[in-house]
Amino acid sequence: MAVQQFPQIIDDAGKPRFNAIYRERLAALLSEDLDFHDQNSGYASHNFHSFPAKFPPQLPRRFIRELTQPGDVVLDPMMGSGTTILEAFLAGRHGVGIDIDPLALMISKVKVTSLNIEQITQLGNLILKEAKLSVKERRHALEEAFEKHCDLKTRQFIDRWFAPETQIELLALITEIEKITDISIRAFFEVVFSSIIITKSGGVSFALDLAHTRPHQAKVVITKDYNKVVSKKNLTNSSSSSSHQISILTKTIRSALEEFRRRFQQNLNGLLELGLGEIQPHIILGNAQSLPLNDVSVDLIVTSPPYTSNAIDYMRAHKFSLVWMGYTIDDLSQRRNKYIGGEAMRDIALEELPDNTAKVVEGIASQDEKKGRILHRYYSEMTRTINEIFRVLKPGRAAIIVVGSSIMLGRDTKTPTCLAEIGQTIGFEVPKIGIRSLDRDRRMLPAGSKLNLDSQIQQRIHKEYVIGFYKPQA
Repeated sequence: MAVQQFPQIIDDAGKPRFNAIYRERLAALLSEDLDFHDQNSGYASHNFHSFPAKFPPQLPRRFIRELTQPGDVVLDPMMGSGTTILEAFLAGRHGVGIDIDPLALMISKVKVTSLNIEQITQLGNLILKEAKLSVKERRHALEEAFEKHCDLKTRQFIDRWFAPETQIELLALITEIEKITDISIRAFFEVVFSSIIITKSGGVSFALDLAHTRPHQAKVVITKDYNKVVSKKNLTNSSSSSSHQISILTKTIRSALEEFRRRFQQNLNGLLELGLGEIQPHIILGNAQSLPLNDVSVDLIVTSPPYTSNAIDYMRAHKFSLVWMGYTIDDLSQRRNKYIGGEAMRDIALEELPDNTAKVVEGIASQDEKKGRILHRYYSEMTRTINEIFRVLKPGRAAIIVVGSSIMLGRDTKTPTCLAEIGQTIGFEVPKIGIRSLDRDRRMLPAGSKLNLDSQIQQRIHKEYVIGFYKPQA
């Protein structure tokens, strides 16, 4: 594809006013079909790991290829699973990804790391061989080692969500993975390990759906290997449920060892497609509200911030695998409070909001003061984030922000128009806001395959808005 050149427009005083062709191209791209429902999104390493509400890779790819040139810097300051960064890598751009979430950082690094296929194959087979042997012959040693490194609250969480046999198999796998000294290779297998736990169907845990804000636990668990049914005692009234409800809330626990083998082979195939990129991306632990980047250093930004009011609570799912990697429940809870869109209000600075956004917050606060403050926190955090985006973006360039709106107390939070207003107050122009409908069957979302507007969750998440921010030239 030929790279579009964007000549400067000069006014009568000889000063560049704005890049008219670039701005028009941005508006045109936002007017195109942004659904991508009929396209394959699982190429290269994009399908290494499930991640809540990630956008299809075709979306960042379109803006990267149309609005940048090879070698340009493409930033995602809230990178999640690294979709934008991988697309920048594949397109020969310099990707920079920033996130506060430990699992997001791990997944993103692995997705853009080229590894030796033969070495990975041999190590994967060895991990499986030794893990199977441990399950059979070293079970007691695994349990003792785990008890020494797991506090009471974390252990209680694991016992609530994982069957005893599954715990042993996961312990055997992670023990072998931790023996790998090469950090990049170990991370590859940690992502394989995590991906058998965090799936929309809840993987090898008791969870029915890890895409939901609050994971639902199966009422009846069938342990296939032992041909027995385990009723979850902490979930009441199962006997009074209809047979249809029981079937919906029933889950067969799969072998963690077998799921690891299957997922390892799938990710291995993704490595084969990944190849070798020319420009290695930079993946950074950081906060989007205070970016560790120089002023006017970025050519394009494509990102998707969290939904308002924790409509999708990333840590609620991520802790299911992170507890096996040395993180405690208390540690993960403290990290969660720092995420954009959280509900804790201690030490949170609230910004003065522009008029229409302030009215939306006031409308929620008039019904529930606490929820109003939570929404005010979200728009304050996004104000600081958009300020940072404006600071690091070069003049005459664009930032693409993909957001969904939410319903709070029956009211629309008007997220796209509020963020657009915040951006305009900061100094951005907004040539257009694109709209894309979501494919529920293909995305990890807390919603069913059919649209039901009586459901508050589905009211929040059935379409997304693609805001085009343009930074004018001085």
